[in-house]
Amino acid sequence: MPSLPAVAVAVATGLVAVTALLSVGAASGVDAEAAVSAPLAGSGPWWTGVAVLVAQAIALAWRQTHPRLVLLVVAAGVPVAALAGLGDAIGATSVAVLVATYAVTVGGRVRPAALPLGLAAALVAVGTFVAQPADGAPFLVRVGAPLVQAVAIVGLAALTGVVVGSRREAAEARARQVEALSREQGARVEAAVARERAAMARELHDIAAHHLSGIAVMTGAIGRQIDVDPEAAKAAVQQVRAETSAMLDELRSLVRLLRDAPDEAEHPQETLAAVPALVERARAAGLDASLAMLGSPAEHWDAVGPLAQLAAFRTVQECLANAIRHAPGATCEVVLDARAPAVLQVSVTNGPPTTTPVPASSDRPGGGLGLVGMQERADLTDARLTYGPQPDGGWRVSLAVPAHHDAVTPGRPAAGEGPA
Repeated sequence: MPSLPAVAVAVATGLVAVTALLSVGAASGVDAEAAVSAPLAGSGPWWTGVAVLVAQAIALAWRQTHPRLVLLVVAAGVPVAALAGLGDAIGATSVAVLVATYAVTVGGRVRPAALPLGLAAALVAVGTFVAQPADGAPFLVRVGAPLVQAVAIVGLAALTGVVVGSRREAAEARARQVEALSREQGARVEAAVARERAAMARELHDIAAHHLSGIAVMTGAIGRQIDVDPEAAKAAVQQVRAETSAMLDELRSLVRLLRDAPDEAEHPQETLAAVPALVERARAAGLDASLAMLGSPAEHWDAVGPLAQLAAFRTVQECLANAIRHAPGATCEVVLDARAPAVLQVSVTNGPPTTTPVPASSDRPGGGLGLVGMQERADLTDARLTYGPQPDGGWRVSLAVPAHHDAVTPGRPAAGEGPA
C-alpha cells in the first residue's frame, strides 16, 4: 500500500492538474476568438481529459516503490489525452509528468533511468504534436516545438531531482561522517580508559609488590622470634605496622590522583628525592640495602623531569621488592650516577640469595608484571632499560634517563618535551 505522504502528493497533483484544465476551458469559453483550443467543461473530450488526469494522480501514489513504471504510465496519458481532443489543455497532463520525473531522479539513479526518461520525453512530444492544431505552420516548427517542450518538461524535473538528490546525499554523507567521527572519538576514549587502567594496574602492582613483599618477610621473621625473642618480635610488629601505613598512604595518594588533580604541596609526586627514604624502608624490612650517589644527582633531578623521576622511582621500588622476594639475605646496592651530564644512570644490583626464596604463588603480588611495567615506563620517558643476571648469581637493573638541562621548574616539562 502507498504511504500517506505519497497519497497526499498524488491527490494534490491531481487537483492542480484538474484546476489547470478548468482554467484553460474557462478561458476558451469566455473569448471565442482567443487562440486557445480546449474542450468545454462537461463535454466528452473534457471528461476524457479529467479521467486521464485522475488516472495519472492514482499512478503517482506508487511513484516511490515503482518510479520508472509510474513515469511511463503517466507520460502515456499525454498522447491519450491528445487523441481525446484535449487541444491546448494538454499542458495539464504535464503536471503529473513533472512529479514522476522528479521521483525517478531524486534518488540519484539518473543513469539507469535514462531509458525511461527518454521514453517519457518522447511520449510527451508525441502527445503535444498530436494536440496542436494544423494551422499551416512549417513542418519543422510543428515537430520542433513539441520536442523542445518535452525536453524542457522532463529535463527541468530531472535536473531538479538530481540537485535535490545530490544535496540529500551530501547531507547523509555528512551525517555518516559525524557518526564515524563520534565512533572514532568513542574508540579513542575507550583506548584512553584502557591506558589509564593499565597505568593504574602498574601503580597498584608497584605499590603492593614493594610493601607486601617487605611485610611478608617481616611476618616470617616474627613467627621465628615470637617465642625466642619477644622484644625483637614486638619491634618487627611495629615495622609491619609502619610498612602497612606507608602502603595505605600510597594507595590513598593513587586514589586521589585518579579521582582529582593532586595538590602537589600536600601530596607530592614520588621523585628521585624520595629514593633515600625508599632504601631506608627496604632496610627496615630486612634487606641489606645501600645507596650510593655519584656526581651531583640532585642537580640532575629537575632536568630529568617529573614523569621520568616517577619512572625511576618506581623502577627502584620494584627492584627492591624483587630483591626482598627473590633474593632473601642478599646485599642490594642502589646507585644514582650523575657523572655524565646528558644522562642520569639509575641502577639496582643485588647479590645472590643466601637463603631459599619463598616459593612464588599466584595469590602473591607480582605475577611477572614488574619487568613489563619497568619497560613501559622507560619507553614512555625515552629512557633505556637493561637488566639481567650477574656472574656471581645476582641480578642487575639499569635505567639510563636522559637529562634536559633547559628544564626550569620541577613538575613542568622541559623545552622540547610534551606535557606529561
